[in-house]
Amino acid sequence: MLVLITYDVNTETSAGRKRLRKVAKKCVDHGQRVQNSVFECLLNASQYAVLKAELTALIDPALDSLRFYQLGNNYQTKVEHVGLHPEFAQDSVLIF
Repeated sequence: MLVLITYDVNTETSAGRKRLRKVAKKCVDHGQRVQNSVFECLLNASQYAVLKAELTALIDPALDSLRFYQLGNNYQTKVEHVGLHPEFAQDSVLIF
């Protein structure tokens, strides 16, 4: 399923900047950045549960926020893009 993850991490302190780096790295490890704090991730149900728990553990809920949008397996009909195209399709093979 395609999951859209957005976050807002308070960066007024060094601890906040550290949380931001950790959240961003965790998201980069699981999906494609489409905006500064927005990621598209293709995950199965167990991967989603693990990633959600890991991200939730990284933030300070009194200062930061996470949002998860589950677009499902038929996400192609639910996503419209205008402007510069993403670097790759979500379901294409990536080689690093």
